[in-house]
Amino acid sequence: MVQSKSEFDVWDWLLFGAMLAVSAGIGIFYAFVGGRQKTTSDFLMGGRSLQMIPVAISILVSFMSAILILGTPAEMYTQGTQYFVYLFGLILAVILASQLFVPLLYPLQLTSSFEYLELRFKSKAAKLTGTIMMILQQIIYMGVASYAPSTALEAVTGFPTWATIITVGVVSTFYTFLGGMKAVIWTDVFQSVIMVAGLLAVVIQGTISVGGIDTVWRINDEWQRIEFFDFNPDPTQRHSFWSLIVGGMVGWTATYGVNQASVQRYCALPTLAKAKTAVLLNILGVTLLLCVTCVAGIVVFAYYVEQGCDPYTNKDVSNSNQIIPYFVMQTLGYPGIPGLFVACLFSGALSTMSSCLNALSAVTWKDILEPFLGEKTETQKTWITRILVALYGGAGIGTAFMAMNLGGTVLQASLSFTGAASGPLLGIFVLGAFFPWANWIGAIIGSIFGLVLPFWISIGAYSVVGAPNPLPFPTENCTSPENSTLLTNMTTTTTPVPPIEGVDVLYTISYLWYPSIGTATVVIVGLFVSLITGLTPKDEVDSKYLIPFFDRIFCCLPGKCRRCLRCYIEYEDPEDIKAEKDIEFSVDPDRPVILPIKSEKYREKHQAEPIGGISYKSFYVSENGQNNPGFDTNDAPPSYSDVQENDGGTAKTEL
Repeated sequence: MVQSKSEFDVWDWLLFGAMLAVSAGIGIFYAFVGGRQKTTSDFLMGGRSLQMIPVAISILVSFMSAILILGTPAEMYTQGTQYFVYLFGLILAVILASQLFVPLLYPLQLTSSFEYLELRFKSKAAKLTGTIMMILQQIIYMGVASYAPSTALEAVTGFPTWATIITVGVVSTFYTFLGGMKAVIWTDVFQSVIMVAGLLAVVIQGTISVGGIDTVWRINDEWQRIEFFDFNPDPTQRHSFWSLIVGGMVGWTATYGVNQASVQRYCALPTLAKAKTAVLLNILGVTLLLCVTCVAGIVVFAYYVEQGCDPYTNKDVSNSNQIIPYFVMQTLGYPGIPGLFVACLFSGALSTMSSCLNALSAVTWKDILEPFLGEKTETQKTWITRILVALYGGAGIGTAFMAMNLGGTVLQASLSFTGAASGPLLGIFVLGAFFPWANWIGAIIGSIFGLVLPFWISIGAYSVVGAPNPLPFPTENCTSPENSTLLTNMTTTTTPVPPIEGVDVLYTISYLWYPSIGTATVVIVGLFVSLITGLTPKDEVDSKYLIPFFDRIFCCLPGKCRRCLRCYIEYEDPEDIKAEKDIEFSVDPDRPVILPIKSEKYREKHQAEPIGGISYKSFYVSENGQNNPGFDTNDAPPSYSDVQENDGGTAKTEL
């Protein structure tokens, strides 16, 4: 029997409170165990020894926020099933990120993904350009992630908007401040369970109420909701096969491949294989979450068809994002279930905000503060990063209150900005990794144009009235006094919509193309500026900062063909790059350790003659009591004059 509720009971509050308490408790736990986060490596990167499955889950829920939990069902409810095709764009993005960007960035052992830009372009300005764009994007997104679910909760449960914003901001800042990366990872794992449980409760109860999934499908088909493949190439159409697949793929490749939150997590794993697998496992995660949220939308629509009244048409809710919470309070009035769903929404918001805080503190420290404060002790550095978490937590709360006070249009502009910003962030990495002749001036100017153009389009889109929703809604049992007037107006109004002309046509481009526009603009402008300011000689860019696209994606092509396609650039194996970066050894005069060096100057100096009477090949085998399995016969060993000693008495090779 369907049970309705108008407010929380004791069980709801207990379950909701338990979720917050466990999340905070995880932060307290990692503040006092596991090294107590005494170093920046522990605090920001978990000591680079995290476990693969938790990291995979954390990457997943870092971007699957409460906006997904509310917005995807609302999309399916109001626009039909076409949005489900978006899943395939997501899957392609995960594959591209794991095969292209993880092997590029992981071997470099970065803390901030934007360190790559400085290494590749030999320019701090290029690094800071990406860093500043990311900081602005993440602060705005934190505010959106906190504010968006709060309006829905207040409308249908009475939970105040200000309380939601403060709760999400304070709790996420608290456990990130104390426990660092490890706390964020494990709270994400816990919160993912809550998110899935809350969504499954909606799907299961709704399906039972309607009479089974067959009935759900039949009702949606009868009401013209079932549509998957629309191959219209018109870029101004809101959703089509091309915008959902290609546009979605580009946007999410940026998220999974070069977004700081993703890079920070997969670089915290002990091996490249685990890093790639952790990203690939997101295929399972996004498939589960997107399927459940999409099914929730058509289930709830079928339920209200049987009730004979759409809540939005009847003015029971003020926007479509409130439909799912309204359904929960109407039909899941069992003890604790509404509390579970609210915990599900809060989990989505908490996981997103904590990931943003962790990422922001990492890039601010590594890219901006460390060059000036790098001489401090590890304890002092860790407390600086903790203070950054607290400051950004306050900034996120403040941004959420600004969105609340300034109204819905600003919220929409904020959402569009975060989408438009992902394109240029991907574009600057693509420019550096695929085009060795691009220079730092092109990277900076291209990024600026790549940010401004989609942002301009997204803002202008709000001045253009979109086409009315053509899909019907059930209204025969609606009781709102405004409903009959609304229906009359819908059926009798014949005022023609004025045609959109001139520059306004640009504003009608689907929002799904914004990341693609941003990426393409960075690459095109960046290459043009590089051309007129002086192309970078190909041999001046180390191949470890480039992506062998054809080798990674078209590995079945003949070797000669692939060498031609990559302009005869020879690429090192990512595992070898990491091994070189990790070379560190102690010198024993009686049993010297010889390690491989892949620098050209060593090849030229020692390839023709042995060192100390020991043959070149003997370094590869276990002569002299040394076993160097990573030493290839094509690699020249160093002489002892090439070994330097640091302050701690540990010798390192000259890299």
